[in-house]
Amino acid sequence: MKLLPVKKEILKDMTSQEIREKFVKYFRSRGHKEIPSASLVPENDPTVLFTTAGMHPLVPYLMGENHPEGRRLCNIQKCLRTDDIEEVGDNTHNTFFEMLGYWSLGDYWKKESIKMSWEFFTKIMGLDSRKISVTVFEGNEDIPKDSESAEIWEKEIGIPKDKIYFLPMQENFWGPIGEIGPCGPCSEMFYETDLPKCGENCNPACDCGRYVEIGNNVFMEYEKKESRITNHESQVKNNEKYEYVVLKQKNVDVGLGFERLVMIKQNKNNIFETDLFQPIVDKIKNLEIENGDLSKEQKNKSEKIIADHLRAVSFIMGDDKGVGPSNVDQGYVVRKLIRRAIRHGKILGIEKVFLFKIAETVIENYKSVYPELERNKDFIIEQLVKEEEKFRETLERGLKELKKIYGTAIGGVDPENLPKGMVIQNNVMRADGKRIFHIYETYGLPVEMSQEIMKEWGIAFDEQTIKEAKEELKKHQELSRAGAAGKFKGGLADAGEETIKLHTAAHLLLESLRRILGDHIYQKGSNITAERLRFDFSHPKKLTDEEKRKVEDLVNEQIQKNLPVNCEEISLEEAKKINAMGVFENKYGEKVKVYTIGEGDNIFSREICGGPHVKNTSELSKFKIKKEQSSSAGVRRIKGVLE
Repeated sequence: MKLLPVKKEILKDMTSQEIREKFVKYFRSRGHKEIPSASLVPENDPTVLFTTAGMHPLVPYLMGENHPEGRRLCNIQKCLRTDDIEEVGDNTHNTFFEMLGYWSLGDYWKKESIKMSWEFFTKIMGLDSRKISVTVFEGNEDIPKDSESAEIWEKEIGIPKDKIYFLPMQENFWGPIGEIGPCGPCSEMFYETDLPKCGENCNPACDCGRYVEIGNNVFMEYEKKESRITNHESQVKNNEKYEYVVLKQKNVDVGLGFERLVMIKQNKNNIFETDLFQPIVDKIKNLEIENGDLSKEQKNKSEKIIADHLRAVSFIMGDDKGVGPSNVDQGYVVRKLIRRAIRHGKILGIEKVFLFKIAETVIENYKSVYPELERNKDFIIEQLVKEEEKFRETLERGLKELKKIYGTAIGGVDPENLPKGMVIQNNVMRADGKRIFHIYETYGLPVEMSQEIMKEWGIAFDEQTIKEAKEELKKHQELSRAGAAGKFKGGLADAGEETIKLHTAAHLLLESLRRILGDHIYQKGSNITAERLRFDFSHPKKLTDEEKRKVEDLVNEQIQKNLPVNCEEISLEEAKKINAMGVFENKYGEKVKVYTIGEGDNIFSREICGGPHVKNTSELSKFKIKKEQSSSAGVRRIKGVLE
């Protein structure tokens, strides 16, 4: 097959909305059913704070469970990742992003997937086929080399051999999200920019910017499990702790980078110049004050950070399960993003409360695609104003103290005249972690923000500094940057027996809360492990002891009734007619799973849910509320167990 140049008339600019529509239309024409974007706040997953990829909500179906919409699916998924937060400010990194995804759940395999990705990019999007390079998995002692994909690219598609790169596991093996779960080798597509090569060995694994990843075809054929075999004679070789077991069902999980595709199609140098960001950046520019001492590079970086962070927090808080700023879990990330945006606003000379103005632009720019932003606008604005007013004074005092202590160290330190906030240990000069914690404790300046500022000042702030500050922070139950890094890595909840039991108990808890407290109660998030459930719900005030007792009693009454738990796959309209619980402003697929607890005249709960659940409430032991507390503004949190 000979690669032909794409016709020039196809290579026209497209709006981001046109790209969304063309993506869905193309994959629907190839037999895929469009499914809705899941919430940014995942349910029943104790090890990840946000939905990090399009496949994240589909794990049960990748493991073999039947999806109501069939075996070919596509969607545009809201995602958020915190591992790149320090990289935001360059041309391509951002925290919140949209992922164009399509899946085969045990249907087609590598050839069909690769051909569809190629056709979408070259024929539908009109990308120049000569600028596309691909990577495949080179194999290792556990997983064989993916020669099949390389052969498809070369012989079926026509990619020249010198544009096919074999790369190691860290580059071309996807998943699992956590330590265990579905995973497999992947084949990525890269579009070459006009930037020069960084050297003779320049390839898509480089960070030089010449190659921009636009798509990732994951061939999910393995499950990474904790090894129970010591003789290393399983189907696939094992390491000491894990083994890769071939899945019964081969799946294809494809993610296409939306923001980067928009950047390429709109012929821009970075994502912040596209119609996804430009109105937001323009609003920031209108608010900032001219500062002759500020370099153009720093100015642009601060604008990008504010634009990215306000887009991210608007989507987190604007989600129908949205959370506001706090010191724990998702709220911690919201607070961190808000505070970083405020500081960069200060760098740009914005002295008045301004974040809500940026959020209004985000909402206006995205509400036609994500109407939940408009529905939850009041909550977004209220939380931003409240948080910014509170933190501005903190930032001012903290920065003043930081500069007072470390000002003489900016640009270099004389070991003979060591500032009081610096220490020398093992012949290395660095900031004193205990001093940094003191600034946090006294002035409220977060440790990670001190680290970021001092990095800009050229002052050493190493792992020992973080460790010392972290030890102090632990005493005050505050997450440091180092502590948070591990927490944000992600993973998936298990589907073990105890977790399934608590998942069913969560349904009983929601209905009990509604019957005791009122119909204003809606689930705002959940987090379930084998040991306990954590359940967030809308309610304006603390529960009384009497209310908690009544809720507990009602849950346990249903357990004692030995109620059957049944699942049926029905249309959304049918689900509405039988009053199944669900956030119907969200767009569901054509079919949904509805779990009913009870039967006949004795139905207690009916809820749209992906499962799994027990077969009968008699399988549950006694339910006990261990703690009830505030989660965020207008949201309460219950932690419960089955004793």
